[in-house]
Amino acid sequence: MPRIAILGGGLSGRLTALQLAGQGFQTALFDSASRAGEQSAAYVAAAMLAPLAESVEATPEVIALGRQSLPLWRTLLGRLNTPVFMQQQGSLIVWHGQDKPLAVQFEQHLHRAAAAPAAEHWQAAQIAAGEPQLAGRFQAALYLPGEGQLDNRQVLDALADALDRAGVDCHWHSPVETADVQASFDWVVDCRGFGAKAAWNRPSETPDAAKLRGVRGEVARVYAPEITLNRPVRLLHPRYPLYIAPKQNHVFVIGATQIESESQAPAGVRSGLELLSALYAVHPAFGEAQILELAANLRPTLNHHNPEIRYCRTRRLVEINGLFRHGFMIAPAVTAAAVRLVAALSDNREPPPADQQSGLPYLTAP
Repeated sequence: MPRIAILGGGLSGRLTALQLAGQGFQTALFDSASRAGEQSAAYVAAAMLAPLAESVEATPEVIALGRQSLPLWRTLLGRLNTPVFMQQQGSLIVWHGQDKPLAVQFEQHLHRAAAAPAAEHWQAAQIAAGEPQLAGRFQAALYLPGEGQLDNRQVLDALADALDRAGVDCHWHSPVETADVQASFDWVVDCRGFGAKAAWNRPSETPDAAKLRGVRGEVARVYAPEITLNRPVRLLHPRYPLYIAPKQNHVFVIGATQIESESQAPAGVRSGLELLSALYAVHPAFGEAQILELAANLRPTLNHHNPEIRYCRTRRLVEINGLFRHGFMIAPAVTAAAVRLVAALSDNREPPPADQQSGLPYLTAP
């Protein structure tokens, strides 16, 4: 069986390695950070599985990938031995009275993204029944059934355990380039995200090839023992339309800013104020919460805001990148498409122009 090297041990790298190992490939994974994945974009994420809620900004291709990935996540987590928190109780979209025009605009986006009515209109009584601690805080809301979320760090840990059990040779604290491992492996799959910027943006004969950049995102993580939310809540606001994702044991992840910057500095004061202001605006009791973390990382982004899978036969290289802010939402569908490409290339078959299941095009790399 061909030997495959995976560069990058974030979410995409771990998912790709696990799937390839499951198909019998001899697989090794190389990552510059530790088993915890603390340098990956996935480590600083709310792990929302909310394609409709994201449809305000996401492309139709990303929305479709998000819908495909929800059942893939359920199947994957059912096969893991390490428990992972997954919740699929929908998303709740709220706003204060003065921001009702934002809700009208949001629902217009939903109708464009869905063939059928996507949202349920909740009034005060339904909000009180579904989220008792928001009773009296909001008079109207939009409920999006079927959407979900994960605990991002539990996922990374569980995937690392699964890689060990599957016999994947994991090399943590081992930064490598394609040239470093090509002689020892039949194919290399580059899943390094923003870390692959220089390799991805190499000179191309295709002038319109999508360039990779980092978009800075910051999240807050707080502990609020007096607050219970049953599902992620998104606050529509003209300055900071952010979300609050309840995790286990009264931990909440609040995110996320979106800044056109490749700075890898710690989270700034302005972003911290926006995140925590949104939290307080949803419920004043969050004012007593303990701030566990303010964190920042760069999301790998292409100019069209869609992911891409590229391959080059001469260099025996497959590249996955551009998942932007939707990593957890779309990674299962994207990596499954990449694994099907690797299988075809390893069998010396000519891959189709696009993956038949996900619709993702297979692009030739420069």
